[in-house]
Amino acid sequence: MTTTSLYGRKILLIVGGGIAAYKALELTRLLKKSGAEVMSLLTAAGAEFVTPMSLAALTGHPVRQALFMPEDETAMGHIELSRWADLVVVAPATAGLIAKAANGLADDLASTTLLATDKKVLLAPAMNVRMWLHPAVQANVERLKGFDGFHGVAVVGPDEGEMACGEFGPGRMAEPAAILSAIQGLLAGPDGRPLTGRTAVVTAGPTFEPIDPVRGLTNRSSGKQGYAIAQALAELGATVTLVSGPVALEAPVGVERVWVEAATEMQAAVEARLPADIAVMSAAVADWRVDGVASGKIKKAPGGPPSLALIENPDILAGVSKPGKARPTLVIGFAAETTDLEANARAKLSRKGCDWIVGNDVSDDVFGADGNAVTLFTRDGAAESWPRQSKTEVARKLAARIADQFG
Repeated sequence: MTTTSLYGRKILLIVGGGIAAYKALELTRLLKKSGAEVMSLLTAAGAEFVTPMSLAALTGHPVRQALFMPEDETAMGHIELSRWADLVVVAPATAGLIAKAANGLADDLASTTLLATDKKVLLAPAMNVRMWLHPAVQANVERLKGFDGFHGVAVVGPDEGEMACGEFGPGRMAEPAAILSAIQGLLAGPDGRPLTGRTAVVTAGPTFEPIDPVRGLTNRSSGKQGYAIAQALAELGATVTLVSGPVALEAPVGVERVWVEAATEMQAAVEARLPADIAVMSAAVADWRVDGVASGKIKKAPGGPPSLALIENPDILAGVSKPGKARPTLVIGFAAETTDLEANARAKLSRKGCDWIVGNDVSDDVFGADGNAVTLFTRDGAAESWPRQSKTEVARKLAARIADQFG
C-alpha cells in the first residue's frame, strides 16, 4: 500500500447500505492516518450496518444523515457540503445510489450531494454478483464514467470473491487499502504525489555576517521550520533545493542542500536555482552587514569598543518576487514579528511583492522550539490562522496549501 501523504486534502465519504459498510470505518482510519480531513454522510440503509457514533469518532466531525437538518443548514448545508470536499467517495456504492446518480435523481442527502457536487467522485461498488452483472447496473456505471464535464466519476473495484449471501463472483467492495490508493491517485500527480514535476527553492536558518575572522552578526533562527517545509514539499513530489544558513540540522531526505553563510551568498545561491515553480523564503536574513570586514581579530583597545559601520543587505525576498522570466509562480515570504503581527505582515506582503506571507509571533518560545502558530496572509486579503502545533505539521499544511494552489 502506498504511503503518499494526503495532508490538507478533504474527503467526503458517503456510506451506502450493505454489509460492506463496515469497511468504510477502516477506510476512514486509513484516510485520517494519511493526513486527510474526512466528513461522512450516512444513508438510512447504511445506518443499519454502521452507527453514526462510529463514523463521528473516527472522523472527528458530526455525521450527516438527513437532507434537511436545521442545525446543518445554518452551518454547512447539503450544497456547501458538496463543495467542501476535494473528492467525494461513495463506499459502498449500492446499485440504488449508482442508479440515482446516473439518472439525476435527488430524493435524499446522498443523491442530492452527488448531483450538486462540482468535484470528482470515486465509486466503490458493492452488491450481489447478479446485481453487479445486470445490464442496467453496468449501463448506469458506464453512463456515469462517460458524462462530459469539468469533473468526472471514477470506479474502484468491485473485487471477485465470495459474497455475504454465499454466492461467488464480482461484487465485493474493494479493500480499504485499494480505495485509499485510488484516492491518492485521483488527488495526485503521475507518481501519486501532487507536486511531482514542480521545482522549489526554500531558504532556512539565519545568516552570519562577519565582523572579523572571529565575530559576526547573526540571529536566533534554528532553521527547523524551513527544513520542515523543504521536507514536506519533497514528500509531495517537488524537486527541492534548500539554501541553508549555519544550523545544526540534518539535511531533509530527498532534498539538495546548499550551505551558505552570509546574505550575499544566500542571494547568489537562490538566484542560481531560478527559475523555479515555488520559492519559500523562510530564512531569517540579517538586515545589515559590516561595511568592511576586518582581516584580523579586532582587539580591545584603550579607546573602548570599535565603531561598526553597517550597510543594508540585499533584499532576497523582494528580488525573487520581482516580475520577470525567472520569477517563481508562487513566492512565499515569512514575517517574524513581536508586535502588530497582522499589520506588519500585510505591509510586508505589499512591500515585497510576494504572493503569500506566513506571519508568526516570535516574542515567546518560537526560536529553537518544535512548535509554532502561524497565520497565512494572501494577496486577496484572506488570512488563515493555524493554531500552535509542531513545525512539521505547519510545514505539511503549507505544502498541502501550495499543492492546492497548483491544482
